[in-house]
Amino acid sequence: MKVILEIRRFNPETDSDPHFEKYEVQARPEDRLLDALMTVKSNIDGTLAFRKSCAHGICGSDAMVINGVERLACKTLIRDVAAQDNAVIRIEPLACLPLQRDLLVDFDPFFESYRSVKPFLINEEPVFAGERLQSPEDREKMDDPTKCILCAACLSSCPVKAGINPQFIGPAAIVQAARFIFDSRDRGFSERLGVLDAPSGVWACENHFNCTKVCPRGIKVTKNINLTKNRIKALLKEAE
Repeated sequence: MKVILEIRRFNPETDSDPHFEKYEVQARPEDRLLDALMTVKSNIDGTLAFRKSCAHGICGSDAMVINGVERLACKTLIRDVAAQDNAVIRIEPLACLPLQRDLLVDFDPFFESYRSVKPFLINEEPVFAGERLQSPEDREKMDDPTKCILCAACLSSCPVKAGINPQFIGPAAIVQAARFIFDSRDRGFSERLGVLDAPSGVWACENHFNCTKVCPRGIKVTKNINLTKNRIKALLKEAE
């Protein structure tokens, strides 16, 4: 079948504003959108810029906005976004991050928020028997956030970050915090509290659920944010 990729283009060296360009590509319904983009890159226009790496939905590098929804190009089949021959597939870069070129965005602000929540185990207690043991039940409590691949699809989809509160650290950062907050071996909640218990932290979330809907790993993002809110409330109540 023939599909038309309508791709948002921008070259900071030559363009004053982004614009759309269309490319006709032959593709099978079971092909991935990433394959179609590679066809454009390899055979039609070598100047097209986008990120990719593993091509198996693990690295998260090829997240982009496809027909208005954040998706991974490597996990999106042509049949998912094109119902018929000559269908137009609109492809845009992620929102809420600075545009660099074409489908490339600057991830530095995203990772600044990620680092701000101290996404690592904090525990200075002595270790016995060579490791910090954890029961299967405790492991299950922090299992969901461990699936995050830092693709930033949740951030791009967030209406709070897009305009209501641009200083919001974003869903992904809070999910990373939750991964350790609910880890029975971690002792760093108080060190993360200043970032999380702030107008730009968990309280900025308005429960739109966009982040949960677009997460390519099926993480219950909004649930993890609300669990973190409850954990903070409980801590503050204990301190009264």
